Amino acid sequence: MPTAAPYGSWESPITTEFLTGGGVVGFDGVAAADTGIFWLERRPHEGGRTVLVFRPDGGEPVDVVPRDFNVRTRVHEYGGGAFIVHGTSVWCSSFDDGRLYRFDEPGGAGQPVTPQPPQPNAWRYADGSMAPDGSTIVCVRERHDVDGEPLNELVALAADGSGGPRVLASGRDFYSSPRISPDGRRVAWTAWDHPLLPFEGTDLCVAELAADGTLTGGRRVAGGQTESVTQPVWSPDGVLHFASDANGWWNLYAEDGGEVRAVCETDAELAPPQWIFGISTYAFLDDGRIAAVVTRRAIESLELIDPASRTLTPVNLPFNEYSAWSVAARGATIVTVAATATEGPAVVTIDVDSATFDVVRRETEADLDERFIAHAEPIAFAGDGGQSYAFYYAPTNPNFAAPEGELPPLVVHVHGGPTAHTTSALNLAIQFYTSRGIAYVDVNYGGSTGYGREFRERLRGAWGIVDVRDAEAAAHHLADAGRADPDRTLITGGSAGGYTTLMAMGVSDVFAAGVSEFGVADLVTFHGETHKFEAHYDEYLVGKWPEQEELYRERSPVAHADNISKPLLLLQGLDDKVVPPSQAEAIAAALDRNGVPYAYVAFEGEGHGFRGADARRRAFEVTLSFMSQVFGFRPADEIEQIDVANLQPATR
Repeated sequence: MPTAAPYGSWESPITTEFLTGGGVVGFDGVAAADTGIFWLERRPHEGGRTVLVFRPDGGEPVDVVPRDFNVRTRVHEYGGGAFIVHGTSVWCSSFDDGRLYRFDEPGGAGQPVTPQPPQPNAWRYADGSMAPDGSTIVCVRERHDVDGEPLNELVALAADGSGGPRVLASGRDFYSSPRISPDGRRVAWTAWDHPLLPFEGTDLCVAELAADGTLTGGRRVAGGQTESVTQPVWSPDGVLHFASDANGWWNLYAEDGGEVRAVCETDAELAPPQWIFGISTYAFLDDGRIAAVVTRRAIESLELIDPASRTLTPVNLPFNEYSAWSVAARGATIVTVAATATEGPAVVTIDVDSATFDVVRRETEADLDERFIAHAEPIAFAGDGGQSYAFYYAPTNPNFAAPEGELPPLVVHVHGGPTAHTTSALNLAIQFYTSRGIAYVDVNYGGSTGYGREFRERLRGAWGIVDVRDAEAAAHHLADAGRADPDRTLITGGSAGGYTTLMAMGVSDVFAAGVSEFGVADLVTFHGETHKFEAHYDEYLVGKWPEQEELYRERSPVAHADNISKPLLLLQGLDDKVVPPSQAEAIAAALDRNGVPYAYVAFEGEGHGFRGADARRRAFEVTLSFMSQVFGFRPADEIEQIDVANLQPATR
């Protein structure tokens, strides 16, 4: 018989130690080789570093890099595309100095193949492609030793480090995805310029790779200022494929004989927005079929494209989320990172014909009783500009029930991006709350991906309006249905989601509290402080700069900070280069000045997103402590109690 206890006070097996005690907290990429498979895994207990792991066929996984090596790149600040595999050797980008290192055997000493930069990370490399003979790497280089903003270019370098990088292409603001054809004679890449972002408009280009290592005869294949082209991939027989949203959805196309043709067109997304390098959501099987991750209303599935019939056939698998940079093929076997509604991300191999799979490595090996898992319920509601979407998670714990008549507190989560989407796969961070008796709604507000370009562009020029109204609408929808307490509704999010949180706290009366993780607070100063990749993102989201500077002020949470009257928790990494600490500090100063209940928690050594185990544990604990004081429940856990200035704790 379940014990009656107030929502929020339920004892849960999903503790902060359960969340952060494992050795892995995510996977960042996979690759398939003749002798085995590779993947990247993030390890919070090793300083948050990312490690390249190799599992030989018939053997056990081994670390490729030594314990002091962090396989990440800082290009575009978000990175991605940090390693290359060819034969039995791999090339990895070092997060510490930005150089590329070659490893010929697991655990061996890496040999640098790029020059020593004038200072660490002054020269950065990402997204490399290897020539078929293994002699040359073509990749993106980002130089920070120049006046003004960083310089991006395509370079070629000797895979053995015998020669310095040679510039192949320059003059565009951004380059991505250089891919050498199977015969080694052509290179394809994408490029774009300010003020565009890659999900707005890019050019897909191809050129001949001459014997002297230069590019000749460059031409544009597809793209433009209103067409986003991403993920160029050569088929085994040398036909260039790519994803384009020319028809309003990121679908798959090919250039054959100088003509661009659709490989498969459907009202679904076959690619995500390119926030990082190395994205891989489709791969060629040995019989000519293409395995692709297909997203429909934020639900993801693995499907097979028959190029002859241009049809999609789903593979019957339990997974509902696939990593955006993790699809590789070996014959008829797919290597990827996938998750289900009850099991978190895992590196898996999938036999697409039998629809069977093997788990190679899980994010966590800890057992969790499925009775404690809240399942995502897709909901739709009237949002700003049309129907919007979310996943609702009800309080779930077999050992407890709430007193009769009590409604649960509600967490309204606003994802980052904002050009991104949340999924319905198991997320232990959500289960941390639901298993304690706190309802949770993960909102895919207007502007989210996975619903086509028209839905994505609802947010153009309307950041701080559409996202806030959709978060309000989700909360109202659940309160009206009797599924959440309208007086105990908290809004939260990180980065762009933190911006929406801060904005909502200043302009909305729907939310009783808020938690912002590294949220943008001042759009005027942010315009000059953020990095090159996002330098004009705010023009997509808000308006033309500087002509509409007054609009930037109006849409800045700091402009509404004096209107914030409800409790607010601010979490911020002090090494954040995307959203500097000054943004959170400006809000904290206003709250302190006005006597509003608040707490500001800064994390030494953490950047845009918390990677270290201690930081992640503390973020969960102080958030739960904050919620308990604001909403009047007593957590069952022994956690760090945060001091919320100016707060008279609620009681129930």
